[in-house]
Amino acid sequence: MSDPSRCWWAGDDELYQEYHDKEWGKPVHNDQEWFEFLVLETFQAGLSWITILRKRKNFFDAFDQFDYKKIAVYGEEKEAELLQNAGIIRNKLKVKSAINNAQAFLKVQEEFGSFDKYIWGFVNHEPIINHFKDMSEVPANTPLSDKISKDLKKRGFKFVGTTVVYALMQSCGLVNDHLLDCDFRG
Repeated sequence: MSDPSRCWWAGDDELYQEYHDKEWGKPVHNDQEWFEFLVLETFQAGLSWITILRKRKNFFDAFDQFDYKKIAVYGEEKEAELLQNAGIIRNKLKVKSAINNAQAFLKVQEEFGSFDKYIWGFVNHEPIINHFKDMSEVPANTPLSDKISKDLKKRGFKFVGTTVVYALMQSCGLVNDHLLDCDFRG
C-alpha cells in the first residue's frame, strides 16, 4: 500500500502528518477547541507550526486544558509561573494575550451564545472549499481574514492579525485549503 497523498507542508514528520490527516481543515464546532486553536495560533505567530505542535501537550497542561473561564481570571502569580515554564513559548506579550483573549472570548460567548456561532457567521455557517492545485495558490491571508481580524481586534483580542486569523480559519475548517490531489481533502 502506498503512502497517501498529502498537502506539501505535512512533509515527512509524523507529528505534522498526524495533525494534517486528523485535524487540519476539519470543521470545529466546540468552543473549547476554538479557544485551544486560538491560543496555539497566537503563540505560533512568528514561529513554525511544528514548534507549537511539539509543545501542544505542554500548553494544554500549563493553560489548564485551555479552560478559558479559568484563564480569564489568571493573576500575576499564574502569569509568572507560565513565564517560567520551559515547556511552552515564554513570551510575555503572548502569555498576556492568552489571558486577555480568554476574557474577550467570554464576552463573545455572552453576546452570540457561543464563539462557534460568532465565528461561523463569517462564512454563513458553511466552510469555504478552495480548489488549489499548487501550494503557490494558497494565500497567507484573504479579505475575509482581514475582516475577521479587524472584528476580533475591535472586540479586544490580541495577536489576531490577518495571517494568524487565516491560519486559524484553515486549522478549524472555516476554509478547506487541502490541495486537490490531497487524499484528506474530505
